[in-house]
Amino acid sequence: MKVQPLLVAGAWEESPLPLTTRAPDTGEEVGRTFHATAEQLNRATEAAVEAFATTRALAAYERADMLRRIATGVTARADELALLLAREAGKPLADARTEVQRTAFTFQWAAEESQRLNGELIPLDVLPSSRGKWAITRRVPIGPVAGISPFNLPLSLSAHKLAPAIAVGDPIVLKPDSRTACTVLALAEVMAEAGVPAGALSVLPMEIEVADAMVTDDRFALLSFTGSARVGWDMKARAGRKPVVLELGGNAAVIVDADADLDLVMSRLLVGAFKYAGQICISVQRVLVHRSRADELRDRLVQGAESLRVGAATDPGVEIGPMISEQAARAAKALVDEAVAGGARLLAGGRQDGSYLSPTVLDGAPEDAAIVREEAFAPVVSIQEFDDIEAAYATVNAGRFGLQTGVFTRDLTSAWRAFDALEVGGVIINDVPTFRVDHMAYGGVKDSGLGREGVRYAIEHMTELRTMVFTAGG
Repeated sequence: MKVQPLLVAGAWEESPLPLTTRAPDTGEEVGRTFHATAEQLNRATEAAVEAFATTRALAAYERADMLRRIATGVTARADELALLLAREAGKPLADARTEVQRTAFTFQWAAEESQRLNGELIPLDVLPSSRGKWAITRRVPIGPVAGISPFNLPLSLSAHKLAPAIAVGDPIVLKPDSRTACTVLALAEVMAEAGVPAGALSVLPMEIEVADAMVTDDRFALLSFTGSARVGWDMKARAGRKPVVLELGGNAAVIVDADADLDLVMSRLLVGAFKYAGQICISVQRVLVHRSRADELRDRLVQGAESLRVGAATDPGVEIGPMISEQAARAAKALVDEAVAGGARLLAGGRQDGSYLSPTVLDGAPEDAAIVREEAFAPVVSIQEFDDIEAAYATVNAGRFGLQTGVFTRDLTSAWRAFDALEVGGVIINDVPTFRVDHMAYGGVKDSGLGREGVRYAIEHMTELRTMVFTAGG
């Protein structure tokens, strides 16, 4: 089996810390690589600082061409990347292929955005004292970026840090999750072949004790983290003066109003609740349904959950693969058991077999149950009824998370009211909160995060606004 080296400041290196990635369900060895040492991280950081003089001077066409070459390289290796992703992450092949396509799109879109780093002209002669003066603004790269990405969408979520950084001329050191390290290092191969300047890119799987230096190191101008709320907010508290972008967890809800099209609801709900075994921060965890539609939705959701094909991620036709580990499946099963002990009804699923948890539907879980309050990150959805849609909005707003919420309604007034009332980063009308296109603004409020991703919006965090004032005739 090929041993995948680390990308340290543009050079491929090994380390004395071997890392083996394994299939989540069988434990079969998938790849071999390394954890980076503290010395390698330090060299990567020093190189990023030095490379900034080069990357900030790149012309827009040079950055755009580089990003297009990366997108082309990802597409050329799509089958290989999808299979590796399916094996390492336990992601069904169809979903893995979609993620590869999204990754290529993210780099392609970043190429377009790299040519739209516009400023503005500001007239200043609004007072007698500023007569004859005007100003222009421009966006300039912020500097070396520390990026930390999770296991669940290792290609796509890494791309949301890598592509904007290249688009603006920021060097970046990326720490991928160790469980999907070989997948991200394969992406790094594509990027290196596309001509990313030496020192401008390092991809380093690391143990927590080593990676923690990225948080506190003032040589990084920005920290961008995607992961759990507990870890993210702790990082922000320790990051010092550097800006921090946090894309954190959620327990996303779908609101189904009395006039909703249940055929549409069901076609999207099964995907939103159970895609990638629910291991998506905008996975549907709660369904708030008007009492007049609850019985029909309940019956159809149970029937749909029981019809999903569960199995090995690399088997064609499998819709639900394993969770990332047996430990994760046990933790999710414990949340289900706690809810049932508290009075919830188990309508479907709830069976754990190793790293598999069958698609699970709960009804009437108490408000204080962890399955309602916390992030399950599992193929589990809980049904709650409401009589007044304002009460549904209040239920969503009462939680500590606020990432995205889906609202199914045929009433335009209700749609606008949801947009106004819901305290979340995104309101998705007539679709599930799991919906995301990679160039849209994406992020949450409250415990769900700080700042926004989506290429253009990440670019705003990875740049600073600079103003120049002119005096006529000066």
